[in-house]
Amino acid sequence: MKNNLNIIIEKDKYGFYAYCPELKGCQSQGETFEETMENIKEAIELYIETLSSVELAEILDKEIYTTNIEVPVA
Repeated sequence: MKNNLNIIIEKDKYGFYAYCPELKGCQSQGETFEETMENIKEAIELYIETLSSVELAEILDKEIYTTNIEVPVA
């Protein structure tokens, strides 16, 4: 079974940082975007292995929305 999960990736001067909002504490990092994507995918797969079927079903039932909002910056 395959499902889509959300990934947030942030870039800073040290590289890339990624986390999955649905899976509290599931995060990874890398020097490149591609490395970070591979690392977070592995982290998610390992995280899911630790969940019961009930916990996994609850997580997959969540809906997370992302958008942008414009705010004034002084």
